[in-house]
Amino acid sequence: MDKTDENGWTPLPHSDEDLKRARQVPDTPQTRAPTYRLAWDDEDFMTRRELRAVRLQLELLKPELALAERGIRSTVILFGGARLPEPGGEAWAAKNETQKKNLEKNSRYYEQARRFARLCSEESAKSYYREYVVVTGGGPGVMEAGNRGAADCGAPSIGLNIVLPHEQAPNAYVTPDLCFNFHYFAIRKMHFMMRAKAVAVFPGGFGTMDELFESLTLIQTGRMERVPVILFGKEFWEHAIDLPYLAEQGTISPGDDQLITFVDTAEEAWAKIAAFYEL
Repeated sequence: MDKTDENGWTPLPHSDEDLKRARQVPDTPQTRAPTYRLAWDDEDFMTRRELRAVRLQLELLKPELALAERGIRSTVILFGGARLPEPGGEAWAAKNETQKKNLEKNSRYYEQARRFARLCSEESAKSYYREYVVVTGGGPGVMEAGNRGAADCGAPSIGLNIVLPHEQAPNAYVTPDLCFNFHYFAIRKMHFMMRAKAVAVFPGGFGTMDELFESLTLIQTGRMERVPVILFGKEFWEHAIDLPYLAEQGTISPGDDQLITFVDTAEEAWAKIAAFYEL
């Protein structure tokens, strides 16, 4: 048997070969015992609390290998509300008439997210989809719009889903072999930021705020290179976050608000990114 692969020659059996052999042994009380299972093929063992450090490593490594194998070098992140419907769609998350009215009004951001993702993907095509690849949280609302905009022009896009108490499937527009699922929020956040060349944030709730402030904190503290952080909908964000008040109170520095750029349209947003990177 030729034991040469992309990592070179080895006279030792590959793990996939031994996995097949281990599953073909005779059925006996000994081979049925949990202790007999290969450690990394033992679900009960791998989900023990003591194995958390190993699972954290695996969640970091699995998407990293897949993205590297696709040659993806940089991304544009789209954060935003899962509850925003597409224009004309049902405001399924509304709990009262006021929410229904506002969600329907804010559905325009679904269309802007879709258009913005299309613009990013048209630029990405110039690098054979290695740069400026759209990445979202893989769910509904703004996330769906982002993946959909990429799909509109035949571009791949990434979805970083996470297991939640309520059932949530990836949206239908994520590229299947770039659709990932996470247990750990922290590792998911790392994958959002590790290749980010721009962060586009649309109106949303706690999750959107969390990701926005995570991005701003990394940039403000110098733990990450400055990249464009673009907020869609100045009226929404000026009500949701009072940055001048934070500066007045001294809890952020004067000028920290300059880390953010407000826009209202996809074209404005892409123009800001193009100018920043001199495209």
